[in-house]
Amino acid sequence: MSASLLLWAVLLHWASGGGLARGGRTWQHCTDLRPLDILSEVVPASGLARGLRVFQVQGVRGLQLAAAWPRALGFPASRLFVHCDRFPEEFSIIVTLRVLDVPAKRNEYIFTLMAEESPSVLVGLRYAPSKLHFLFWSQERSSGWQTRVTFRNVSLADSRWHTLVLAVSGQSFSLTVDCSSPKDVVLETPFPASLSVKRARFYLGNRRRRKGLFTGLLRQLVLLPGADATPRICPAVNFEAATLSIPAVLQDVPVKSASNEVLKYPYETDMKVTLGSRPPCTKQEKAQFWFNAPRRGLYLCDGSTWISMLEAKQRLDYVEEHQSLVTNSETMGIEVFTIPKVGLFAATANRYTPPGSAVYKWTDGKFVPYQNIPTYQAQSWKYFTIGKKIFLAVANFEQNDRGQEFSVIYKWSHRKEKFITHQRITTHSARDWEAFVIEGEAFLAVVNHREGNNHNIDSVIYRWNPRTGLFETNQTIPTSGAYDWEFFTIGPYSFLAVANTFNGTSTKIYSHIYIWLRGSFQLFQSILTFGAADWEVFHIGDRVFLAVANSHSYDSGMPVPSNFYAINSSIYELNVTAQMFVKFQDLLTYSALDWEFFSMGDDSFLVVANSFDGFTFSVNSIIYRWQGYEGFVAVHHLPTVGCRDWEAFNTTEGSYLIYSSAKEPLSKVLKLKTT
Repeated sequence: MSASLLLWAVLLHWASGGGLARGGRTWQHCTDLRPLDILSEVVPASGLARGLRVFQVQGVRGLQLAAAWPRALGFPASRLFVHCDRFPEEFSIIVTLRVLDVPAKRNEYIFTLMAEESPSVLVGLRYAPSKLHFLFWSQERSSGWQTRVTFRNVSLADSRWHTLVLAVSGQSFSLTVDCSSPKDVVLETPFPASLSVKRARFYLGNRRRRKGLFTGLLRQLVLLPGADATPRICPAVNFEAATLSIPAVLQDVPVKSASNEVLKYPYETDMKVTLGSRPPCTKQEKAQFWFNAPRRGLYLCDGSTWISMLEAKQRLDYVEEHQSLVTNSETMGIEVFTIPKVGLFAATANRYTPPGSAVYKWTDGKFVPYQNIPTYQAQSWKYFTIGKKIFLAVANFEQNDRGQEFSVIYKWSHRKEKFITHQRITTHSARDWEAFVIEGEAFLAVVNHREGNNHNIDSVIYRWNPRTGLFETNQTIPTSGAYDWEFFTIGPYSFLAVANTFNGTSTKIYSHIYIWLRGSFQLFQSILTFGAADWEVFHIGDRVFLAVANSHSYDSGMPVPSNFYAINSSIYELNVTAQMFVKFQDLLTYSALDWEFFSMGDDSFLVVANSFDGFTFSVNSIIYRWQGYEGFVAVHHLPTVGCRDWEAFNTTEGSYLIYSSAKEPLSKVLKLKTT
């Protein structure tokens, strides 16, 4: 054979596949055909690099990236591509990670491969809310461009570990999450057959800048050339944490140094347990724990609410007197509230003008005087917030020394750590304030009881004007000797119930429930009541209840009853089918003026303020326990004198009730003892 024929034979042999792989690459692989541990390349064998920390969550260790300078979390591609400088045409990327919540319109990079002289990403993987993007640079096209492969409905931010396998072959891209059904995407643009990685670097959790830094935990990041890794991952029992290769620092058995010393890096955990009173639960506290010592319960924050993980089931055993709180005068109502970073407070609405009403602060397990505020036969207080502003509104029943009749809204001064006057509003024998928010707007409703001898007057709903920082009249609603407003929501609907007490001739009158429609409250339902003094809404499971406190039965045109004050108060339940509240249970009460709902463990309770039985003001108030089919059953009888109002509250020391007396200058704090 001549030399020229021999040359042609060699060329034909190479062209037919003996010497060229698909795509024109040399036959020699640029990397070994084994798992290439990208994560291990940034973890020194002797410990941890700056910007890396080890955390253990759910029994699995991972790395948190916190480098101030992202370039520190990089290494040259030549460490992996040892035989040549081309990225494999077919490969898999295996990632085990734990993702935190990513804000909308934000991306976090799991890794990138970037040329030193270019800001473009040659190969990369980034996570957005419910999406995973695979990026690659197609240099074979004219001038080149970046291609993005998007896998949708990939929700990883559930505080759990997940293992992803991305398999790439030509125009086919497949993603498998935790061995579920793969998500397949086929593009017109194939992954390049000859992607140069010369003078390129891998960057862990970033794209060579701080923006887009991965905030979760990484346990595994592996490149497997030439194969789909899914069959090698999915036989694992714990597929969320299945591994091909992970750094030694993350292995179950810590690696000791040659000198047999303890490793310099610490094993940490992001599980933080907070003690004390209930802390806030927001996205910042997500996956953190709170231990409630009084209840012996462990709770997990899911980003919005505390979920019980382990709790000793408490049962109310008995009630004991904890504190006799001497007040300025007889007390018509009490408001218990917490000012963040300041403490727990109670405001008493005292009858007589001098010395007015008082605010008490919980100190060393007791309420102690904190601030005195001038009031005029105060009936009740209402604590509320608008944004960062803190308010306390008092309902004044009588005129001031100048013959002016108004109620006052006080604002908390962070500088003075006192409540100062913010706005005076003209009212008519005001009994109660109710604060609420609808569609992002703040409202404040006042109950006007009477004007002179006329009980049939308007009560008013005010809307907050953020420009002036004042409340302005929004709507008036006719009421009859009203005592109380109660705001509540059911699903997307907002309701406001008024307790009508007396129309000038009778206490046997209708109280009304209003629903918010098209920018105002409209009548939803009317319920016959007898001197209604209070509404209390509460939920037990999915059921919604509304309890009314009936104070007395009087009608000028009817025969005098044997007892005006021994009268049933009623509990109503929402009937969703009928779209109305229907009577659920009657309970015999004695001039009831207030209901208070509270829970302990799995048990739900109602306590009623019985004030007068027709003969004496020394009447037992009663705690009722929810017993399902039997309804509410009396379990504790509490000696009270002219009881006007109940409030339930919790501290780190336990659970308490406080009641106000309208007949003596003494309120009492009762501690609930549990078994």
